[in-house]
Amino acid sequence: MSIEHHHVETNGIRLHVAALGPKDGPLLILLHGFPEYWGAWKAHMPLLAAAGFRVLAPDQRGYNTSDKPPAVRDYHIDTLCADIIGLIDAEDRARATIVGHDWGGAVAWRLAQTEPTRLERVAVLNCCPGEVLKAAWRNPGQLLKSWYMFMFQFPWIPELVLQRQDFAALADKMWGSAQPDTFSDAAIAGLKEAWAQPGAINTMLNWYRAALRCPPKAGGQITVPSLLLWGEQDAFLGTHLIDPTMAMCDDGQLVRFPENTHWINHEAVALVCEKLIAFGAKKH
Repeated sequence: MSIEHHHVETNGIRLHVAALGPKDGPLLILLHGFPEYWGAWKAHMPLLAAAGFRVLAPDQRGYNTSDKPPAVRDYHIDTLCADIIGLIDAEDRARATIVGHDWGGAVAWRLAQTEPTRLERVAVLNCCPGEVLKAAWRNPGQLLKSWYMFMFQFPWIPELVLQRQDFAALADKMWGSAQPDTFSDAAIAGLKEAWAQPGAINTMLNWYRAALRCPPKAGGQITVPSLLLWGEQDAFLGTHLIDPTMAMCDDGQLVRFPENTHWINHEAVALVCEKLIAFGAKKH
């Protein structure tokens, strides 16, 4: 099987989508975070498709070759969620399992809160619901870890910093916050190609701007079956976020990865897929 690429019209925009697996298999949608693109899941897709899933990995709005609306308000979390509901509709499905890492995890949690009838399950890697992170900013340690979110609120300056010297700051941060040899030169080259798409750095940062400038209403408890995978060496999100996240899940499972970082999806591909496959096959 080879990965297929197509575009989907959803929620007034056009998303690039990578797809693999039997078209009648259970639908599994993989959502990348910042500063990645669909390629974050390239190694996972064959393993998940071989287990029988129909796997979609979109470039979320503002990223890579998907549409990039310019306004900050276009990146409100509920708008991002509506994009994914449109992908489910485009597959002519009633429901899907949503898997998200980092910002993709924030979208996954929000979907579980606001669109529970459209989800079979939700699985998240190193991300908490927005309410949990906001509350955690009262913790000086997490506030220090989240400093970049506030720096990203400035206009144009973050874009200039991130784009200079061939995106050196972004690449160095990814290399430095992951286990050694996690990101190959080829992987970073693929990321740089995505970052270099016209307007991409600006619209990627608009996710952060919208989160602080256009905060959503509280979403409430998560009732769909939930799986949280957490690399405990995360440089950006502390382990103190785990317990309040699990407290929001009525039917939650937790798997800790003590040696892994924020980039657990790259560092433990086979084990992450094993956990996702077992979770997807579980009867609730």
